[in-house]
Amino acid sequence: MSLTNFPNGISSFGVPVMGQGVPASPGNYLFVDYGAGDDGRSVKSQSAQRPLKTIDRAYDYATTNKDDVICLIGSSTHVLTEMLTVAKNRVHFVGMDGATRRFGQNAKVSLGVTTAATDIGAVLNTGVRNSFQNIKFINNNTVSEGIYCFVEGGEYTVLDSCEIYKSTDLDVTGAAELVMNGDSAQVRNCYIGSTVDIASGAITRATVLVTKGIAGAGKVSRDVTFENCIFAKKAGHINNRYFYGANATDVERMFLIRNSVFFNTKLAIALPAQCVAFGAEQTEGFCLIDNCSSIHNTKLSTTTGVYITGAVPTYATSGIAVAS
Repeated sequence: MSLTNFPNGISSFGVPVMGQGVPASPGNYLFVDYGAGDDGRSVKSQSAQRPLKTIDRAYDYATTNKDDVICLIGSSTHVLTEMLTVAKNRVHFVGMDGATRRFGQNAKVSLGVTTAATDIGAVLNTGVRNSFQNIKFINNNTVSEGIYCFVEGGEYTVLDSCEIYKSTDLDVTGAAELVMNGDSAQVRNCYIGSTVDIASGAITRATVLVTKGIAGAGKVSRDVTFENCIFAKKAGHINNRYFYGANATDVERMFLIRNSVFFNTKLAIALPAQCVAFGAEQTEGFCLIDNCSSIHNTKLSTTTGVYITGAVPTYATSGIAVAS
């Protein structure tokens, strides 16, 4: 007997047997194919062979706290007509692919041009223990408020093997690919930013923005980890940053960046003065850059209170955590 709603299932007695990285779950599996799907299907009638059309419909069908899995078929870009707000808990979004990738994922989620001021990004996550795996997120919006791509304000979120890209607002102070206001978020094996489009002007255009409260009132980076990621940039000015927080209380407890690369393309016209910077020394937490590499940037950090260990020599003492 099949355990799932597609012939002989994604799992057999809890062991995944279909695709790459699709988790075994007691919840429903909801398949989405923007090119060939149909949102008229019911929860029970949809399957890998009979998918839904939009992520919005799949999310409507997902039940909070049931570990439902939304599987994005990668034959065409999944187009959003408004920001996808994920407020339910324990919902898992997985891009179908033959392998996990840092960039160039089969499954792409893209927000186009809208007029709503509430569309601040392509995705806003505020739920608990949600996960996003093997998906490329794109925001092409030009609405004035839509200056981010992925806005994280949830709890215990996992972003794994995802690419996050904001193709517009490259000359806007405060814009960023990723807003990190998450509590205990884990970001790993991701590619964030771009080496294609130049960030222009004497502005603090970050790749990851840590400034408190963007994802919602009181939302703050707390016990956040980035691991084995590539932060990409084509810098147009020394004020460009990879990580930036404007205030002294943007980090609570721990903010860890480890085993990652800050990569400014050779075709850039400027070297960012700092990869990781804050407007003031953090008073409620520590930021640690552990065993990271930097290319075509001036320094990892010169912000007081940012600690660096295991870095390539010259800009920090190797092997010992020291304040920058």
